[in-house]
Amino acid sequence: MSAQDEKDPTVLFSIKNVSREFGKKRLRIFRDSRVLALNNINLEIHEMDAIGIVGESGSGKTTLGRILVGLDQPTKGEVLYKGKEIRTYSAKEKKWFHHQTQMIFQNPFASLNPYRSVLDILESGFKSVGKVDKKEVRKKIIDLLSEVGMHEDALNRYPHQFSGGQRQRLVIARALSVDPKILIADEPVSALDVSIQAQVLNLLNDLRKSLGLTIVFITHDLRVANFFCDRIAVMYKGRIVEIGDSRSVLASPQHPYTRMLLDAAPSGNPDGRTKSIINQDSEETLDTVGVNGVGCNFADRCWLRKTLLDDSLCFQQAPTPRMLNGTNLVECHHSESMESSLKAIIHSDHTSDQK
Repeated sequence: MSAQDEKDPTVLFSIKNVSREFGKKRLRIFRDSRVLALNNINLEIHEMDAIGIVGESGSGKTTLGRILVGLDQPTKGEVLYKGKEIRTYSAKEKKWFHHQTQMIFQNPFASLNPYRSVLDILESGFKSVGKVDKKEVRKKIIDLLSEVGMHEDALNRYPHQFSGGQRQRLVIARALSVDPKILIADEPVSALDVSIQAQVLNLLNDLRKSLGLTIVFITHDLRVANFFCDRIAVMYKGRIVEIGDSRSVLASPQHPYTRMLLDAAPSGNPDGRTKSIINQDSEETLDTVGVNGVGCNFADRCWLRKTLLDDSLCFQQAPTPRMLNGTNLVECHHSESMESSLKAIIHSDHTSDQK
């Protein structure tokens, strides 16, 4: 990225070559216990972005979210907020940054102190930014509750007295109490009923538009990402394997893993899925690819690789990101072969079914 790009006022986060490693390297006689949760991530997040970070459990999406809000630190690389590396912040700048970026966690009950009333919970946010007049703060809290669809009679109640959807609304209200610019929402609706999920998603969308918020939406559900996000980044084993605008990623996926996620998602026509893709089993171990820097990190599960006559490149060289379809940045050596391979698999399925 050029210096000019860094000064672009619409760029809030610039993530450059970020890696995060957990565990330690032990003596040679023992197996290496290190896990590379993030592997050379590059990403820009712009003002008023709604970007979805999508992937399976263990893909690194939550680790990326925690690094964005400063709850974790990268092992390598840089995380710049408005052009400045967040690890170089002074104590005063760190406090300002933590007000700018707020995280909404998956479990709303665990996110709220069960021994504090709603008034106490929300008051602490306003006090942290210097608002101490009790009457003024109380009025602002009532207004904030109204914004998230709650009534002021909730002020003297405790978290256990609310439903899951109401608790998530309170978590959102607490995050908004410090007037943030960015919300990192980590699976904020996965613990809720489907009808309540829609309400919370609509609330976040309304708040984004009315308050000018930027939202990073972490989820395993492509349907939710499609409903809420303008852009989608698909993660696998610590890498962003495909990124583009939501419509192009879902309508015309260019990476075999993205296609695999789409086929595995619930559908109104279960017979229409490509069963051969969903049921692929891993042939190689994780140690042969990806983690030690050799080959593509999806090669051991890749259905596309298994349909090719010569797949040696997948194990010998890691793919570099390249633009496909005019909009999707993709890490795959053989994306151009995906559609023809997919048709061959579907034809094979139909032939097997007829027999």
